[in-house]
Amino acid sequence: MREGRPAIFYWLALFFAAYVLFLYGPMIAIFVLSFQGPEGGLTFPLNGLSLHWFSDLIAGGGIVDIGGAFRRSLVLGLTVMLATIVISVLAGLAYRKKFFGQTILFYVAVASLIVPSIVTSLGIALEFRFLDDAVKAYGPAWLSEGYTTAMGLFTSGLGAHLTWTLPFGLLIMFAIFNRFDKRLEEAARDLGATPWQTFRHVVGPIILPSLIGIGLFGFTLSWDEIARSSQAIGELNTLPLELKALTTTVTTPEIYALGTLTTGVSFLVITLSLGLFTWLRARRMRHGSNAGSGLV
Repeated sequence: MREGRPAIFYWLALFFAAYVLFLYGPMIAIFVLSFQGPEGGLTFPLNGLSLHWFSDLIAGGGIVDIGGAFRRSLVLGLTVMLATIVISVLAGLAYRKKFFGQTILFYVAVASLIVPSIVTSLGIALEFRFLDDAVKAYGPAWLSEGYTTAMGLFTSGLGAHLTWTLPFGLLIMFAIFNRFDKRLEEAARDLGATPWQTFRHVVGPIILPSLIGIGLFGFTLSWDEIARSSQAIGELNTLPLELKALTTTVTTPEIYALGTLTTGVSFLVITLSLGLFTWLRARRMRHGSNAGSGLV
C-alpha cells in the first residue's frame, strides 16, 4: 500500500514556498506595477494597463539621462566582462606552476571579497585624489594645465568593478585548472603542437564553458553594482546609481519601468549564456559521438 507523506514534508514545502515568495515577490510586484496606465501610482491596485511608462522612459527628457546611463553601464559591463575573462585565464595558467609570492598574491587578489564595498570605493577614490594632487603639483605644464581628474568610467570605475568580479573569476579558473588533465596537453605537444596551438585546440575548447560562466559573473556583477561605484565612478553615473537617485525624486511608475528594463537585460544575458553553454555541450557530445563512430 502507498504510504502518505509525513507532516514535516508539508511544513518544509510551506516554508520553501514562503521563501520563494519573499525572494521573488518584490521583483514580480515591480514588474506588474511597471505596466500601469498613465494615471497609475506606486502601489496596488493597478490603474489601467499599458506601456505608457516604458515609452516615457525611452523618450527621455526626465530628471536624468537614462539612455546615456544605460549605454555607459552596458559598455562598462562588457569591458569588465572581457577584462575578467582575460585576467582570470592568464592567472589560472600562471598558478599552474610554483612561483615566488604566489600565496600572498592570491590572498591580496581575493581580499576584496571580505572588505566592505563602500570602503573599497572610498579607498580607490582617495588614491585617485592623491594622483590628481600629484599631477597638479608636480606634473609637467602641458599635463597639469587644465587638468581636472583621472577618475572616470574606464579608470577608477573599471578598477572598482574589477575588485568585485576578478576574485570570482580567479576562484573559478583555479578550480578548473586544479582538476585539468595535463596528459591532454602532453599528447598535443608530443604530436608537435606549439604552446599556442595546444591552448587554442586543446585547453581552450575544454575550459570554454567555464569562460562563459566567468563572463556571466563579470557582466552581471558590474551591471548592478552600486556600492563600489558610488565614490569611484567619476562625474558620470552608471544606471544603478541613477536608479538609486531616482528613488528619492520620482513618484511615478517610471522607476518601476526602469527596474523592469534593467532586470530584463540581466535575464537576457543569463539566457544567452545558458543557451551558448547548452549549444557548446551539445556540439561536444555530437563531435564525440562522430569520433566514436569513426573508430568502429
